[in-house]
Amino acid sequence: MAETPISVTLSTASVYPRRAAFAFEVAAEIGYDGVEVMVWSDPATQDPRALARLSERTGMPIRSIHAPTLLISQRVWGRDPAAKLDRAVDMAGELGADTVVVHPPFRWQYKYARGFEDQVRELNAKGPVTVAVENMYPWRPHSRLDRELKAYLPGWDPSEHDYDAVTLDLSHAAVAQQDGLDLVREFGDRLRHVHLADGTSNIRDEHLVPGRGDMHCDKVLTELAHNGYRGDVCLEIGTRKANDAHERHSDLAAALEFARAYLAPVPVPYVTPPPEHRHRPADAWW
Repeated sequence: MAETPISVTLSTASVYPRRAAFAFEVAAEIGYDGVEVMVWSDPATQDPRALARLSERTGMPIRSIHAPTLLISQRVWGRDPAAKLDRAVDMAGELGADTVVVHPPFRWQYKYARGFEDQVRELNAKGPVTVAVENMYPWRPHSRLDRELKAYLPGWDPSEHDYDAVTLDLSHAAVAQQDGLDLVREFGDRLRHVHLADGTSNIRDEHLVPGRGDMHCDKVLTELAHNGYRGDVCLEIGTRKANDAHERHSDLAAALEFARAYLAPVPVPYVTPPPEHRHRPADAWW
């Protein structure tokens, strides 16, 4: 298969509940180009020295950092989300990572939300680390699919804001009932990072192996390869309901093979195999 200049990396979130060390090891074994570190309760993800050792031991470069601004990481690195974003950028620079992924503020984080756009703009102006704001989705109560809870400020959709750089998460786009290919074209040169995962049009953030949903991930990847995109494609899939290590490994390998197939200069058709033994949906924890 022809090589592609677009790096394909593995998020440490993809191996949850296994820890970061396992993500580095399996990424090296399967053949990923590097790792994205989700900073959360795993102590290694918070410590640049520990991460540098993992990178050196496995030969896996740390290509991006996901700032700890999720609900489950509210207390990681303290309670000030603006300070946590600054710290994530500093750690990325120390580790040689090009990108920091950050979610938009939650609505109740009033002070952080008021200064968020300015903070992101200032951090990007400093360089060389790019802060790429991730697309999210409306929160909808299970009983009222026609009702949207205002969970984010200034909003969940980066296409409505003038961020210099954005991250496209295809699973989030599925929840929002947005077309991934349309978002690639809407974001244009602002698209600096992609979280590759599939999804379906329901209220759950599923993070499926690409090819197991209806987001046309093949077309999105082909578009990226043909339009000069030079960011990373990071696999952020959910494997927490894998029945055993073999099933998790198979999912991670299939995800990489899918990405390589459709990022190639001449796409090579690839059919993602179905889950081997899983009976429950592999909805993600983040």
